[in-house]
Amino acid sequence: MKKVSLSASALVAMITLSACGGSGTSGSGDENTLTAWAWNINIPVLEEAASQFAEEHPDFELEIIEVGTPDVYQRITTGLQANGEGLPDIMLVEDDRVQGYLSNFSDAFLDISEYGFDTDHHDKFPSFKTELLTVDGGVYGFPFDAGPAGVFYRTDLFEDAGIDVEQIHTWDDFIEAGHTLRDELDVALTGIDISNDDGVYRMMLNQQGTFYFDENEEINLASDESIRAMEVVQRLHQEGLNENLVGWDAWLTGLANGNVATAPTGAWLTGSLTEQAPDLEGQWGVMPLPAMEEGGNQASNLGGSNYMISAGTNNPELAYDFMEFFSTTDDVQLTAMENGLFPSLNTIYEDDVFTSPVAYFGDQAIWELFAGMMDDIPAVNYTGNYSIARDETETAQSDAANGADVSDVMTRAEQQLQNRIN
Repeated sequence: MKKVSLSASALVAMITLSACGGSGTSGSGDENTLTAWAWNINIPVLEEAASQFAEEHPDFELEIIEVGTPDVYQRITTGLQANGEGLPDIMLVEDDRVQGYLSNFSDAFLDISEYGFDTDHHDKFPSFKTELLTVDGGVYGFPFDAGPAGVFYRTDLFEDAGIDVEQIHTWDDFIEAGHTLRDELDVALTGIDISNDDGVYRMMLNQQGTFYFDENEEINLASDESIRAMEVVQRLHQEGLNENLVGWDAWLTGLANGNVATAPTGAWLTGSLTEQAPDLEGQWGVMPLPAMEEGGNQASNLGGSNYMISAGTNNPELAYDFMEFFSTTDDVQLTAMENGLFPSLNTIYEDDVFTSPVAYFGDQAIWELFAGMMDDIPAVNYTGNYSIARDETETAQSDAANGADVSDVMTRAEQQLQNRIN
C-alpha cells in the first residue's frame, strides 16, 4: 500500500491565546472563518488539517484558541449554561466528558447525522467511539483519538528475571511475573498512584464490558466485575508488587529509572516514554492487557477525545465540512500519530506506519498491535456522574490497597455514590 507522508506542510491556521469573543451566537461571524478550542499536542494536527483544507477552500481560516484542561471544561460549561454564548464553532471534548454534556445540554451540539455522517463515515470508526457520541439516533461529534490499552514493559528486565511474556495471559499470570521480578531483581511490577488514579481498575472494568455504571446507568461499583478488578489492584499493592508513585512526573521517572518494570495503560504513553527515556531505546516492548480469566477479553481503552460542533455556530455547513475532512483524511490522522495521538479512523490501519517496526520498542510493530484491539473494545457508559464516581472509586482503591475487604469497600463506595447523586 502507498505510504502516506507524515511531513508537515505550510500552516495557514491562525493561533491565538486570547479568549473567544461573541455574544448570543457561537464562533466567528465571518462565513469563511471557524474558531476552535483545543490544547497542546492537538494543535499541530488542527493546523495541518487547516492547511490542507485551505488548498480547496482558499478563503478558509481556522482560529485556534489554546485552552488547557480543566479550564476548557469550565469555559464550555459556562457557555452551555448561557445558551451557547461565547463558545467556539468547534471544541475538543474528552470521552469521559461527552455524555455529561449531552445529557445536560441535549440541544447544544450539532447533530452531524443530519449532514450525512452516518451514511458516509459511521463504519470508519470503532463502535465504542460512535456509541459514545450517539443519543436517540443523533450523532453529536466526530471521533478523534483513542487509548487502546496494553502493558508497556521493560524487555531487558523481563529477560534478566527469566520471564516469558508469551506465558502471561491473565492478571494472575501478570502477578506471578511480578513476584519473579521482585525476587530476582527487586523491581516493582507497577507504579499505580493508589489514592489518585484508578486507571488500571477502569481498564479491567472496560475489558469485562462494564464501567462505573451499567448500560442502564445503574451504579455498578459493587458488581462481581468491579470486585474482581479491585481485588487485582489490592493484590498488586498488598503483595509488594506496586510502587505507589504519586503524580504523572513521579510515574514517568519510575519507568525511566528502572524502579518500575511495566505500565498497563493507553497507547498514548509511547510519546512520553520516548521523550522521557530516549536512552532506553530497544528496551521497551508492549504486550496485550492480561485477561480476567483464561481466554477472556484483553481489549480495553483508556483515554481519547472527540470534536463537537456548537449548535449555535454561524457556519454549520463549513464547520461540518472541515471536521469531516479533519476526521476522515488519512494524512491528517497520520499527523495525529506523529504528535503522539492514536487515531480512531480505521481506514489508516493498513498504512505502512502501522505495520512497520518501531526501533524504540525493539522493532516491535506496536501500532499494529493496538490497531488490532480497536474493534474488540467494549463501549462504556460514562454518564454525567463520571467525575464523582471516580472520586469514590479512588477512595475505595486506597482503602482496598491498605487491606480492607474489597466487597465491603465497593459496597460502601456504591452507597456513597448513590447518596451523592440523589
